[in-house]
Amino acid sequence: MIDLKLLQKEFDTVSKKLMRKGVDEKLLEKVKVKFEELKEAKVNFESLQAAQNAMSKEFGVYKREGKDISELKAKVDENKIHIADALEVQRLRQEELEKIAMAIPNIPDDDVPDGEDEESNVELGRVLTPKEFSFTPKEHWELAEQNGWIDFERGVKLAGSRFSVAYDMGAKLERALINFMLNYNAKKGYTEVSVPHIVNRKALEGTGQLPKFEDDLYKIEGQELFLIPTAEVPLTNLFQDEIIPADNLPIKMTGYTSCYRKEAGAAGRDTRGIIRQHQFHKVELVCITKPEESEAVFDDMVNTASEILTALELPHRLVNLCTGDLGFGAAHTTDIEVWLPGQNTYREISSISNTRDFQARRAKIRYKNGKKNELVNTLNGSSLAVGRTIVAIMENYQNEDGSISIPEVLKPYMGM
Repeated sequence: MIDLKLLQKEFDTVSKKLMRKGVDEKLLEKVKVKFEELKEAKVNFESLQAAQNAMSKEFGVYKREGKDISELKAKVDENKIHIADALEVQRLRQEELEKIAMAIPNIPDDDVPDGEDEESNVELGRVLTPKEFSFTPKEHWELAEQNGWIDFERGVKLAGSRFSVAYDMGAKLERALINFMLNYNAKKGYTEVSVPHIVNRKALEGTGQLPKFEDDLYKIEGQELFLIPTAEVPLTNLFQDEIIPADNLPIKMTGYTSCYRKEAGAAGRDTRGIIRQHQFHKVELVCITKPEESEAVFDDMVNTASEILTALELPHRLVNLCTGDLGFGAAHTTDIEVWLPGQNTYREISSISNTRDFQARRAKIRYKNGKKNELVNTLNGSSLAVGRTIVAIMENYQNEDGSISIPEVLKPYMGM
């Protein structure tokens, strides 16, 4: 959640930054009204409380002077009722304000480029040069079917569209990549964590998936539980409602999970193959750190994900997302896009985001800074999306006869 005190104090400045991210001016005006209503409720409560204190002091005077206190007592009792009502109004006004605030995205960093969509994203650099083929490279779904690695029809039979089944070398490659990524991240100082694939509503509110993106989530019927859309949710919320000793920071974690998304807003996109599935595997990086160390940690995460692609000899590029393409909780995001020769384009394979203190405020994750408790910064990113890495390997390592070679670094993981 954004800093409401900052928004109230610097309303015009912060509003302009939020509008860069597409926040409706009418919503911000509604927040402004709620600020005023809450202020009035607080003033009313404090006025009644002051009157109560003044009347309480009069009791002593009345007793010393031998006056009848019955009328004063009646006033005090009546005022207590007004105080209770005023306190309830204040609570409701605070609740209304916070409910609206939960739907407001994070403030973008000042250096995030302006733009409406991915067309305005800024390329930061490229790593490795795409291979030149002596033949027309095939797309991954053709290669998957030809080699018997992935069965799309049986996936649909079992669960519906956007599900698939991996066979033999396809399944082995999937497992090999997960192990390789986790081991690589461990060498870079990230602690491996195995987490539940089901979380409660509070966890999803903490990282910003709820309330805004409930339509994209798979909910457990009859319970306030959901399948995770990313390991970012359970990994970050491990420290929900906690105060972390400063010496323990930064906390660097990595974890593998399956992820589950309805992709409600992606109808008609990537309907062939495994680029966009309802269930997919991902190795995640999550870091919790002090604000002043946030940028260095962010760079380390980007480098870690990029180095994995380099080790796999997969050409890729780094892209700075514009305001219109920035995620709800992100203040700054660098995407890593891998080269897919079959599609003759770069496609996202990792998204590294710094949410600053946005998630920490929602999830109440703090650290002990001397005598004060302050909000941490949280960061997250894919390292990497496993299915998309398989797609990249199939397309970049394909041979003219349709067979697929295996990257050298993965051969030990596959018994080759």
